[in-house]
Amino acid sequence: MITDLILFFALALVAVASAAGLLFSRNAIYAALNLILNFATVAVFYLLLGAPFIAISQIAVYTGAIMVLFLFVIMLLGAEISGAGQADLPWQRPLAFVLGGILLLLGAYVLVSRSGAVMTPPVLAADYGNPAAVGELLFTQYLLPFEITSVLLLVAMIGVVVLTRRRLKTKS
Repeated sequence: MITDLILFFALALVAVASAAGLLFSRNAIYAALNLILNFATVAVFYLLLGAPFIAISQIAVYTGAIMVLFLFVIMLLGAEISGAGQADLPWQRPLAFVLGGILLLLGAYVLVSRSGAVMTPPVLAADYGNPAAVGELLFTQYLLPFEITSVLLLVAMIGVVVLTRRRLKTKS
């Protein structure tokens, strides 16, 4: 039990540090690599919670597929140099500080309002995390959101190709 707690806090430190590295990195490639590290620590969190299928899905889908796609797009568009060719909008920084302050206040409110409540963990089904049960649920009850997500990702990929082709035509 104590080893799980030590592992949790060590992973939490790595997750927070990689998230901070993602936010404060000036190089887009280093930011993407920090995001990969963050995804990997979240997958280990899933393993600690007893959900190995979700952990493997986290690694395969996010770290494996989406981050490779992000790195490919970063390299393709040449966006590894942060701020190149972008106009600095003076209202962005104050708005970011205001929204960040609101987020901190909401987080503090949630922590204070829930500090006395002790939550009991829900009783899990016997087939919780079972790949067959997840697949059955995904393709029966959640089929429409699954297909909408597929179409959305396809449209995003086509949009990246179209934007890249326009940029290449203007350079020629």
